Formats: sequence, structure tokens, C-alpha cells
Amino acid sequence: MRGLEKFLRGRFAAAAIAVLIGLLVAAIVLIAAGYDPIASFAALITGAFGRPKYITNVFIKATPILLTGVSVAFAFKTGLFNIGAEGQYILGTVLATIVGVKLNLPMPLQVPVVLLSGIAGGAALGAFVGWLKARFGIHEVITSIMCNWIAFYLCNFVVMSNTFHKPNSQSALPVNPSSYTMILGSWKKSEAGKEFLAGMPWLREVLLKTDLNAGFIIAVLVAVLISWVLTRTKLGYELRAVGFNRDAARFSGISVESNIVLSMLIAGGISGFAGALAITGTSPHTITLLAAMEGYGFNGMSVAFIAGCAPIGCIPASIMFAALIYGGMSVQQALGVPSDIINITIGTIVFFTALPGIAPYFADKIKQRREAKELANGTKAGEA
Repeated sequence: MRGLEKFLRGRFAAAAIAVLIGLLVAAIVLIAAGYDPIASFAALITGAFGRPKYITNVFIKATPILLTGVSVAFAFKTGLFNIGAEGQYILGTVLATIVGVKLNLPMPLQVPVVLLSGIAGGAALGAFVGWLKARFGIHEVITSIMCNWIAFYLCNFVVMSNTFHKPNSQSALPVNPSSYTMILGSWKKSEAGKEFLAGMPWLREVLLKTDLNAGFIIAVLVAVLISWVLTRTKLGYELRAVGFNRDAARFSGISVESNIVLSMLIAGGISGFAGALAITGTSPHTITLLAAMEGYGFNGMSVAFIAGCAPIGCIPASIMFAALIYGGMSVQQALGVPSDIINITIGTIVFFTALPGIAPYFADKIKQRREAKELANGTKAGEA
């Protein structure tokens, strides 16, 4: 009992409870709709982790969600709500595409330049939102939402422009191959590469049937770095101080306005980095005409809240989120289960994660029962 009580008061108890409740709600909905929940969950797990190719695709899909989640978590830790991660991600893809198409430098130079251009795009949009907050007091939620749509329509404008439009398509020209960050690049498709992989079926499947790239490893390093900056550096202390109490921070000599702009600049840069990695690491290596938001920034918000806005916690949360999305497609194909049920599951998880008092509530109930039991046992012992 004491062990369970201690767990419920722990850092990630709320997320664990939210996941369990989300799966329970999904099971109830599946039963109500006439589907076997056990078979559905088995298909979900198999579809996400059943083959090396599936596992690789889960990690590829988790990469931008992890980075946008870290972006939202970082801003939240500094007292800001970066709902504009979606627009920053889109602008990162746009700038990375423009630079990747126009430049064709050697790969050691091309890749950093393209990635930095995406970071710069997201950082500029984030800094603009932060400046409006610091200078005029305009709430970042309002300006972030507006900037999301500005980035959305700017993407479509670039796609359809004479300079970047790919003929007979709804996409822009792809970036030059020197921009690619896939592992082993074009070599794995050469005769030498295929011959080398012939004796390793699992590696052949991973390399030839997926866009395996270094993105997830980089995203994990970014999450660790941001966590270190927040908790171990003077910059992180000042940013968190501004988020906790701006008046006290200003009284202690910290520039509140500068730190607001800096916080949103860093958060925007992380989201823009996610967009740049998506362009350089996955096909078709370009932007397409958008009919709706891609959702990476909004999914990142869900990941951040599931993780309790802890950058390190975003790592397992993004993997789980990506597994639900990718594995959900297998459930739909294998059993005909509507994809909406997966969305219901995700929504329920996020909903209960947003109730931070649920885990302490259960912990208090367990404590009350334990104390009542101990009191009753003590009373009986005294009477004896």
C-alpha cells in the first residue's frame, strides 16, 4: 500500500493513470461498436512493434512530435504557452525547402545550412510572438494562433510560386540530395549496398523500406540539452524565474522582457528544427500544398502535457503517441476499426493528463484507508 501511495505521488503517476484510463475508454468504445478490444489492442501493438520496419517508422514519426513537444514544454516551464509550435514547424519546413532547393553545397556544408535555416525560420516566428508579448502585453496564445495561419498560407504560396512549384504536382521542388540526412543515403540502394545487406534481412528491411535517419537521436539529444539548460544553467534559472514570478524576477535584476523574447525564440527554433529534419530526413523531401494543418505542433502539445512538461519525459511520451498513431492504421486495416477510436483514446489520455489532482486524490484515499486500518488494528490490540 505504501509503495502504491508513493508511486501515485510520483512525477509520472498522472501520465500512467491517464494512459490506463484512455485504454479503458477505448476498450469500452470498441465493445459498444461491436469490436473485440483484445484483438484490437493486439493488432495495435503488432502494427507498431511487430516488425523492424514498423518500429523504425514509429521512431521516424515520433521525431517531429518529440521536438515540438520539447518546444511546448520548454515554453511552459518559462511561463509561456507556445500554441504556435505548429506554425513554427511549418515555417521550418518552408525555409529548409527554399534553402535546400537553391543551394547545392557539399553535404558536410549543405546539411547544417539547411537545418539552420529551418531553425532560424521557427525561431524568428517564435521571437516575434515573444516580442509582441513583451512589448505590448499581447497574449501569446492569440498571436501564436494567428501566426500558425500565416505560416500555413505562406507554405501554400511558396508551393505554388513559379520559382519552387514542381510541374504537374501539388508540391514544391524537392531539396537537393546533398541535403538528405538518411542513414547510408543512396549507398544502401546501390548494388554494393544491396549485396552487403543481403545476409541481414532485418537490416535490409529497415534501410530499404523506410526513411531511417538520425532525426530521433538528434531529437533525444535536444530534449536532454533543454532539460540541462532549464535545471543546470543561469539562463534556465532566469527563464524559470520569469515564468514563476515576473515581479520578483524584475526586482532581482532579471530582464523580464528580454527573457520572454528569448524563451519564445528558443521554443520556436526547436519547432523549426523539427520541420527542417522532416524535410532532410523523410520523403518526399519537400513541402506540399496544405489543405489543413499537419498536426505535428498540436500533437507536440499533447506529448508535452502527457510528459508533465518535462523535456526528458517527452521522449517516452512521443514514442507512445507515435505508436498509437502508426499502430492505429494497422488496426483499421486488419479489423476495420475506425481510426476515430484511436483519436478518442489519445484525447482521453490528454484529458486525464490535464487533471493533475487525480493521482494525489487516489494517493490520499489510499492513505486514509491505511490509517483507518492501522487505527482499527491498534484499537483491537489495546482491547486485547
